[in-house]
Amino acid sequence: MKRRDFLKTAGVFACSYLCPTVTAWALRTSTGQEATNKLVVVFLRGAVDGLSVVIPYGDARYYASRTSIAIQRPGQELGALDLNGYFGLHPSLKPMHEYWANGTLAFVHAAGSPDPTRSHFDAQDYMESGTPGIKITSTGWMNRLLSQLPNTHSPIRAINIGATAPRIMQGPASIASYAPHSQKGRRRLNAIDNQTVSYYFQQMYSSRKDALAKAFNEGLSARTTLKKEFESEMIAANAGAPDAAGFRSFGTQLGQLMSKDPAIQMGFIAIGGWDTHVNQGSSQGQLANKLAVLGKGLKEMVTALGQAYNNTVIVVLSEFGRTVSENGNTGTDHGHGNVIMLLGGKINGSQIHGRWAGLQPSNLFEGRDLPVTTDFRSVLVSVISEHMQVSKAAMQSVFPGFQLIGQPLELLRG
Repeated sequence: MKRRDFLKTAGVFACSYLCPTVTAWALRTSTGQEATNKLVVVFLRGAVDGLSVVIPYGDARYYASRTSIAIQRPGQELGALDLNGYFGLHPSLKPMHEYWANGTLAFVHAAGSPDPTRSHFDAQDYMESGTPGIKITSTGWMNRLLSQLPNTHSPIRAINIGATAPRIMQGPASIASYAPHSQKGRRRLNAIDNQTVSYYFQQMYSSRKDALAKAFNEGLSARTTLKKEFESEMIAANAGAPDAAGFRSFGTQLGQLMSKDPAIQMGFIAIGGWDTHVNQGSSQGQLANKLAVLGKGLKEMVTALGQAYNNTVIVVLSEFGRTVSENGNTGTDHGHGNVIMLLGGKINGSQIHGRWAGLQPSNLFEGRDLPVTTDFRSVLVSVISEHMQVSKAAMQSVFPGFQLIGQPLELLRG
């Protein structure tokens, strides 16, 4: 592999490839100091369906609302993995279940941004800037946090897996961006999307004028239009992030980079493809395949971190959740509340944190969505203030204008 130099532009390091000699230089601890506490944020762009990640199988309304895409109860074929007798984990996330068992995995359900937008662009911007509803914030909260942390005198204090600095890391503090090659995922086509099958069907019906031919041609036209619209929306929702299906080694890449230099304090990666309006699937299918990649990648990250896992917190979140009820395309639409995953050696695990109000229609946001009963900033403040040892005054610089109401969430072990 050819040597490529680090390029420093506008305070951001960018690297398309890391050759062995450059890697050794970049990851060498310059001070020989003890490992610092680390924070990793994994952003699922496109709005993952939190009700399929952590399933409230104890609520019958879940099954009444999702006749085609519900995850079956624990003990049934391809059923959820039991967590606490009421909630279960999607079976494709089985690699994560061992961390629930050993007390280093937890979830905060019905969490998210208090802003009601269902726009991917706005919701991602608000979550990455840390200022919901305010569009003029020029920096990202992870960059502001880096400015509040003690300087480790390392060439790299924060790493972004991606070609350019994402919104969450934009600001005056220098961020290293590493853009690895990703595997090209193959999207499974429906029969009518296959060019050969579509050609012969069109030939069959092109000369016919009966009702069946008319129905076929109208249906094909409608499908083509919808397919184009949904694919355009998904591309926009991903905001340049690689699709989970084609980015299978993200955990190893980021984990190795962070474990080799104890002075690296933060890491970020965005994974796209979670906008499941059509054919979402249940225990198998589109969403299940992506969750399998996520679960495997997170496990690989933990393995790659090694001993550094004990002083690392991994936060997995998405811009908003999806509707409680499935839509007419056996998918789900843009919703509100979601689930946040917390993984790490110091996590107060084997618990579902936050306030769960149930799926009664009267408790749903606008009568259709999981409400946000825990502001995502409450989760981050509770983790960062203790784990990264940031004072309350400094936290106001990280999340300006945010006031924690009530007792902090006990997300870390004492």
